[in-house]
Amino acid sequence: MYGLVTAPEIDRKGLAWFNTPDPLSLKSLRGRIVILDFWTYCCINCVQVLPTLRQIEEAFPHQVAVIGVHSPKFAAERCPEAVEHAIRRYGIRHPVVHDPYMTLWDEYAVRAWPTLVLICPDGKVIGQLSGEPDPALMIQGLSDLIDTLGGVSPRMPVEMPLSTPSAAGDGPLRFPGKVKPLAGAEGRWAVADGGNHQVLVCESDGRVLARYGTGLPGTDDGQAERAAFTSPQGLACTEDAIFVADTGNHLVRRIDLCSGAVTTVAGLRFRGLPVSMRQPAAETALASPWDIEITPDGGTLFIANAGTHQILAMNMRAGTVEPLAGTGGENIHDGPATSALLAQPSGLALAPDASALYFADSETSAVRKVILDGWRLGQTARVETLVGRGLFDFGHDDGPMTAARMQHPLGVAVMPDGRVAVADSYNHAIRLIDEAAGTVETLKTGRLHCTGAACRRPLWEPAGLWPTPKGRLLVSDTNNHRIVEVDPATRRMRSWLG
Repeated sequence: MYGLVTAPEIDRKGLAWFNTPDPLSLKSLRGRIVILDFWTYCCINCVQVLPTLRQIEEAFPHQVAVIGVHSPKFAAERCPEAVEHAIRRYGIRHPVVHDPYMTLWDEYAVRAWPTLVLICPDGKVIGQLSGEPDPALMIQGLSDLIDTLGGVSPRMPVEMPLSTPSAAGDGPLRFPGKVKPLAGAEGRWAVADGGNHQVLVCESDGRVLARYGTGLPGTDDGQAERAAFTSPQGLACTEDAIFVADTGNHLVRRIDLCSGAVTTVAGLRFRGLPVSMRQPAAETALASPWDIEITPDGGTLFIANAGTHQILAMNMRAGTVEPLAGTGGENIHDGPATSALLAQPSGLALAPDASALYFADSETSAVRKVILDGWRLGQTARVETLVGRGLFDFGHDDGPMTAARMQHPLGVAVMPDGRVAVADSYNHAIRLIDEAAGTVETLKTGRLHCTGAACRRPLWEPAGLWPTPKGRLLVSDTNNHRIVEVDPATRRMRSWLG
């Protein structure tokens, strides 16, 4: 006997399985070490564990079976189709069981996302690990355990095949992230085509003019057709460059619009710890940067460092980066920015006068802002919450800002009239915050208010949005693999790209 407690069975009636033709049971996996990964697709720390699990799958194909147990935090994550999209978006290859009401979570006494439960070849639980494991230590620990258990068991089943992530279709986009205008190039737009690992430049009518990146995940710098990104999500544009939050690589990259060359300006290609002081950007490990914004003078680049629950400020002239807001702890707490608590900031928008930096604080279902009026690099700003209350407070409620609720928003933008537009991702909605009036409303874009192909598909987890010069909104409709144009005045929606 290796462990002390028999692991509860995972093959339960009514649960949906992905990446396997049939449901799996622990009994069928006897002879292997089984790792149950309790995760939810909103959670950035869960996403950051996936590369470690992939390394384990490749290192121990016969000895270890990884099974994802999707345990949703948000109501929207209970939808099996949404989970399937997340599995495709993140390229998950191992089997996943969707446990919408967290039955297995309770039976395994799990208390946090992510949690890994290790089960020995005899079906007994040997241990539980919450948080993100160190990849090297995890691999070494499993190797030692396999040696202790005598290597491959005589009952060891044949290698369990891993699925091949499916393509989204024949369209030009796959799980797009943010969309931002090119500065100084009227009518042209940059799109983070996350699922295709590329950045696109488009005309005002949605025609694609250029693609940067090979289309395969990677970290290579170089010319447009040879450079590689991994799941880029965020963008910021100047007259001569596009800056890219290269999320899967934990990097910030720069695309030179004249030469087409891609270079790395921040990050070390591995997930970093919270940033606590000013340091060279080229020597600072980032953690899943999800969006970026740049000041009008190009002097400061703001980075939504989602994986450490911080917003960073990069001095573009000195090449240094420092914390702007957030300690690295995860919660919602206002006040002096460097002692404030954030929770997975995922969208940024600078006020036109640069007096405030608005951000979508996804895990608290909040929209907040860093007050920058009079702020300079090296000084302390302040954080204020517009909408949102806590890590587990969410909903779809309009009305006064203090009572309004959202569900895992991912994008923000400042409209020409001063209202803040929000991509309320898990409510599949566009919300409008009027700070002056202190109210929140949902922009209705139903079937009676759309034209063309847009009418056949309502919004599904929009990840970003930005106003056009005419006051309309380009919205990144992520799970529909398209960009749509929405007119807030007429409440009409039409397909723009995809």
